[in-house]
Parts: sequence; structure tokens; C-alpha cells
Amino acid sequence: QVQLVESGGGSVPTGGSLRLSCSASGGNFRSYTMAWFRQATGKEREVIAVSWRNTGNSYYADSVKGRFTISRDNDKNAIYLEMSSLKPEDTAVYYCGASRQIILSSIFSSNAYGYWGQGTQVTVSS
Repeated sequence: QVQLVESGGGSVPTGGSLRLSCSASGGNFRSYTMAWFRQATGKEREVIAVSWRNTGNSYYADSVKGRFTISRDNDKNAIYLEMSSLKPEDTAVYYCGASRQIILSSIFSSNAYGYWGQGTQVTVSS
């Protein structure tokens, strides 16, 4: 079982940047596919970036492609989300999630991840 803790949220103006961090403990980190999700008020949770287990290959939702970068440090048991060119529509609670058994065709399904952090708020002002 893995425990996840996010940090790094905050308030930025449109066009600004933020870096989110997610620290993991309690499992073999390399064997987990890790992901960043977000949930805006009144909307469903959305998977936005994925780091595939072992290889670290990255995948992105179209809504953030070219603006956000996911990375992982297996030695530190951590993943990161570098966010740039932020827009007001990026405002949401951001979560990290983990799964050991997810298949590639399901990586953008939020229900496929069994472990979640508590979330960190990101607010982008216009």
C-alpha cells in the first residue's frame, strides 16, 4: 500500500507557472504508474498527466499538452508536475494517484487508480 502527499499549490496570475510535488511512501515506487489529476468545482475528476511504471514514459491530456510536464524521481519516491502558461480554467484541486496494475488503455480513467493523495489547490486568476 502506498501513501501519497501533494504539495506546491497556490495562486498565480494567468500565464504564470507552478510546480507541484507528490511524495510517495509505503510501496515499491518504481512499480507504480503515477498520475496527476484535477477536479474543478462542479466537474468530474480529470486525468491530465501520467508517468508509466518502470519506463517513466509520459502521457498527457490534450487540455495540458505542451504546457504541463510530469516527471518522476524514483530515488526520491516522488513525482512532479511543472505547469506553465496557466489559464483560469486550470483552477482546480490537483491530486496525485498511483496504480500498480493499470493497463495502458486505462491510464486516463480516474477510477483505474487505487491510491490518492489529499490534493492541493491551484488557483489561476484572470
